Amino acid sequence: MRTPAAALVVLVAALAVSCGKPPQEPLQLQGNVLTVDNSSDEEWRDVEIWLNTYYRVTTSSIAPHQRFQTSLDNFVAGFGQRFEFRRMQVRDLRLVAKRPDGQPVKIIKEFAGSGLDALKRRS
Repeated sequence: MRTPAAALVVLVAALAVSCGKPPQEPLQLQGNVLTVDNSSDEEWRDVEIWLNTYYRVTTSSIAPHQRFQTSLDNFVAGFGQRFEFRRMQVRDLRLVAKRPDGQPVKIIKEFAGSGLDALKRRS
């Protein structure tokens, strides 16, 4: 037979689990700053982050449960052109890397829409 105290413990435990923080997006944009959150238990190696499929930033690795931050102005195209945050729009953002066993990591940031389409969906 269950006691009221045991039922309360089960209820509190269930609430604690359900009230946990939602998982954080691996690619987060805040103004001119990109934060990459490796919440996995594995290192990401040979990391390439692509902005609008044309501009790129690289880092040799992102350790497990660590973050990598960079300014969007650090993204560079093949011929040295820099992404200019004040003049350009972010339309596409993706990360490719490798796990220690060589398996690929691919993350694509989902955007609500682009241009005027994004404004229509908010209203």
